[in-house]
Amino acid sequence: MGPTQSLVWKIYAGAVGAVTTIATQKLITQVWKMVSGEEPPEPNDPDTPLYLALTWAIASGIGIGATQLMVNRFTARQWQRSIGTQPPSMNKVSFKI
Repeated sequence: MGPTQSLVWKIYAGAVGAVTTIATQKLITQVWKMVSGEEPPEPNDPDTPLYLALTWAIASGIGIGATQLMVNRFTARQWQRSIGTQPPSMNKVSFKI
């Protein structure tokens, strides 16, 4: 696999990941508003209660993390179908100790 395929993979995975991360963050914000009736808290604001800051951070982290996992798996599957090889970042690395 040449450097061109590696570059294409990085651009493809990065673009899809960025778009879905932004969309997921907007979705999480809308769900927060729907459930709580308020805007999401600013976690770094010292006036924000700790439980709200932690709840928002956990909700955002789980939502973004789960989305990134699904997107990574989807893009890898699409790459394999289109190109016929594993994506460059999916090559297994083993270490001997």
